[in-house]
Amino acid sequence: MCVWGKREIPTDYGRELATLPLIVSASRATDIPAFYSRWFMERLRRGYAVRFNPFSGKREVVSFEQTRVFVFWSKYPAPMLQYLDELDRRGLNYYFLYTVNDYPEYELNVPRLEKRIAVFRELAERLGPDRVVWRFDPLIVSDRVSAEELLLRIEAIGKQLRGYTRRLIFSFVDLNYRKVQRNLAARGDMVYSLTSEEQQDIVRELKQKTDAWDMEPRSCASNFDFSQLGVRPGKCIDDELMVRLFPHERDLMKFLGYEGHGKYISRKKLKDKGQRPACGCVYSKDIGRYDTCPMGCVYCYANRSLQIARDNFRQHNYINESL
Repeated sequence: MCVWGKREIPTDYGRELATLPLIVSASRATDIPAFYSRWFMERLRRGYAVRFNPFSGKREVVSFEQTRVFVFWSKYPAPMLQYLDELDRRGLNYYFLYTVNDYPEYELNVPRLEKRIAVFRELAERLGPDRVVWRFDPLIVSDRVSAEELLLRIEAIGKQLRGYTRRLIFSFVDLNYRKVQRNLAARGDMVYSLTSEEQQDIVRELKQKTDAWDMEPRSCASNFDFSQLGVRPGKCIDDELMVRLFPHERDLMKFLGYEGHGKYISRKKLKDKGQRPACGCVYSKDIGRYDTCPMGCVYCYANRSLQIARDNFRQHNYINESL
């Protein structure tokens, strides 16, 4: 289903038909702020980017002409900080989904935890706590990390982020991805698939902790219902958050169905059907590319292998239309 308009725009290859999304995701497929922020800014200045469908390989031109919100996903957006002034001068709306985990066992190339927390706080001081959402994703219980140890690690981070964010989004590791299974098996790790009761025990503890930090916990793409524990399903590409942050954007509000009167109620037809059934995200256009993030997270569904991602990163040229 196409929910965005299309029109021809000038590109490096002549005039091409482009998609005109209101919401751009940057990106589920790779860490653009950490590794490709210069590329992103070059594409923003040119007014478009090119993406390739990860399944069909089909080329798609994405124009930013009508884009009203950029959603940035990152584990270390420090390289993006230098460009925030330009984003603001352009009058762009944006927020960050900032994943801060503590898995030295499974995240091979992320910066030190202290540096990531410091950047989180710096970003939140600049943008405000509503525009920097903390993600601890995924939750992993294994032969290396017990449930008790996992909760202790989350607590250590949460205490340092109190006042710098309003929300914690979490998910449990999805072992259904063949890439994830293969990468974990290659290391000989035993990662446990938790029952509903085991997940609820962890979520119950999380709820108590986030209450103490003045944060709202939200689950991400969960097949289990945690509402009885006071935890609602979350949305990373979140229409409710956009309504709260950017109510002045008329075209965006019209798309979301918000008229500025009374309480906003999300419309089910906004769910992005290109995502997993349990995902609550609304429609966006992602501009990332798989096999390009060299963070080295063993549980990542977006890389076939760390070596392939490293090779692609080394070969990347920021002036290219696509990653």
